Amino acid sequence: MCISAHLEGTQALVTVSARPDTIHDFGGFSKALHAMRYPAPGEPALAGQIVAMLQKAGIEAKGLDDRGLDHGAWVPLSLMYPQAGVPVVQLSVQTDATPEYHLALGRALAPLRDEKVLILGSGGATHDLAAMADHRRDDPPAAYAEAFDRWLEAAVTSGDIAALLAFRRQGPEADRNHPYPAEHFLPLLVTAGAGTTPSGSATRLHTHFEYGVLSLAAYRWD
Repeated sequence: MCISAHLEGTQALVTVSARPDTIHDFGGFSKALHAMRYPAPGEPALAGQIVAMLQKAGIEAKGLDDRGLDHGAWVPLSLMYPQAGVPVVQLSVQTDATPEYHLALGRALAPLRDEKVLILGSGGATHDLAAMADHRRDDPPAAYAEAFDRWLEAAVTSGDIAALLAFRRQGPEADRNHPYPAEHFLPLLVTAGAGTTPSGSATRLHTHFEYGVLSLAAYRWD
């Protein structure tokens, strides 16, 4: 199950297609990227289970027909599972909802982990797209982006859920690193809610910056 920054809804939406298309929801990139296809199957039964679990937790949810996999899902999955043999279901974020709401989504769906369902949050540790044009791809991290990235690492690896929920107030230059509506931060809150460690802490798997302002940090909740 992938929570992607590129699927938004006014309630929790869960993709139900058995054969989701590959959506190229971006522009200005190479023809080769636009030609890529990721033909992973969907899993309608899992989608129905997710909707039922959310509704049982008091969260409004419904299935979403005729919706393929956006690049927030298929780009990381194409690196993780290049043969596209693992079924994929997407769950939306709600940019008009609170951080607490997104944490609750994860907590409601945490039991899926006992069924060997991977809960994948796809967004960005920092995401100041407006500043990309001012940087080359291999530029060192901008000071304000690096500061937020370090703050995030400390909060996630220590299990400081309260800090994550208050990222707008506590994260260094949060409004610059995650401009409203912060859709690239919200998937992390869902995965934090689904974390199974007693402390809620996670391990940092990867650290890297692109264009000086985009942190591609990755975390795992065991």
